[in-house]
Amino acid sequence: MTYLSRIRINPLRAASRTLLANPRALHGAVTAGIPDTAPGDRTLWRLDVDHPRRPVLLILTPSKPDWTHLVEQAGWPDADGEHYAIRDYSPLLAQLAVGREFAFRLKASPVQNTSSPDKASPNRTKTDTELRHRSYRMPHRTAAQQLTWFLERTTRWGFTVPEARTDEPAPGLETSSSDTLADTQPAREARITDRSRSTFTKPGTRTPVTLTTATFEGHLRVTDPGLLQAALLGGIGPSKAYGCGLLTLAPLLAGAR
Repeated sequence: MTYLSRIRINPLRAASRTLLANPRALHGAVTAGIPDTAPGDRTLWRLDVDHPRRPVLLILTPSKPDWTHLVEQAGWPDADGEHYAIRDYSPLLAQLAVGREFAFRLKASPVQNTSSPDKASPNRTKTDTELRHRSYRMPHRTAAQQLTWFLERTTRWGFTVPEARTDEPAPGLETSSSDTLADTQPAREARITDRSRSTFTKPGTRTPVTLTTATFEGHLRVTDPGLLQAALLGGIGPSKAYGCGLLTLAPLLAGAR
């Protein structure tokens, strides 16, 4: 059985500042709350910081977790209210049907594969000549490129994004000649609400990891419930261990369409 958890984080605590600044550290805190995992199990998480003073951690787990340690270290253990909530994910999955529409949010790491990166990695050595056909994963850097990456892949994830009511682009997403969004394409009910770039190191190495992300929000229409369920449970795109890939759905507000 799959569960979706929602945890309140206190950003003023010392442990919270460490977790909020380092996706690798937060990944470790997430995995510490799952008692049993089986081969192939996928845990997804996302940090929502709509309100900087009240960040929320969402976690999708293949078994029932225990977040007591997170509340004690980085939450509000002595405050009133619900410190964390755990909900069965099955009722949402049961609602997936062709033509059904939902509001969505996704934090992803839009990338492209190329055999000739614009800037060589400092870790490349002469042995790379033996790997001249190797494909390099490069992040998309502009908002327009990131939005195109998302919209071009929705059908493989089991949904489409309906056309917007207006063709006016969202603020900050106006296209230019260097962007990949075609001017002839109609605007869609999707927008980028946050973009970030962070750098951290992995255990046992001094090589920095740079993570470029974009948060997408909007409306989607289900085209293939099976593919959408796979995307919900398995995640979307790379860097899932570092807070990317969790697609969440919610009912559309009355009058949203």
